[in-house]
Amino acid sequence: VAYATKRGSTREVAEAVEETLRERGFQVEVEPAGKVKDCGRYDAVVVGGALYRGRWHRDARRLLNRRRKEFPSKPVAVFGMGPCRNEKIALDRAGQQLQRALAKMPEVEALSIGVFGGVDRNKNVDARDWNAIRVWTQEVGAEFRSVETTTTALLVADQRSSGGGGS
Repeated sequence: VAYATKRGSTREVAEAVEETLRERGFQVEVEPAGKVKDCGRYDAVVVGGALYRGRWHRDARRLLNRRRKEFPSKPVAVFGMGPCRNEKIALDRAGQQLQRALAKMPEVEALSIGVFGGVDRNKNVDARDWNAIRVWTQEVGAEFRSVETTTTALLVADQRSSGGGGS
């Protein structure tokens, strides 16, 4: 498992996603988005990144953009973290921000999109809902199985994981 993170919260979510997928029988590698050079050897991909000031983290966007030709042939799930409160309106707004980022990459059709509360360590706020993350990941695993993938998945966490109102 390889990862890099600025403050750790997105990495921690990536590790929770990894653990849940492993419990479901998947082989999972965790890597920072900025370090992934090739997705060809993976049967499925999960890409997660923080949302900052209305934008999904640059490394997550760049990974999907760089590898976009590989994704039509494999299942992809994405998640974003950012709102520092688990209120429907905040999560919906963050989901719209994530959808805008994905709309710029039509080749990438995410089977599942998750949006979770984030962390602002400066304000001592942690809005991650670990149960929601687990449930979403279980659903992702079921969706990966339904498209007849084998048991290898790549989980990619972004380089920057918290602070400044995002995670």
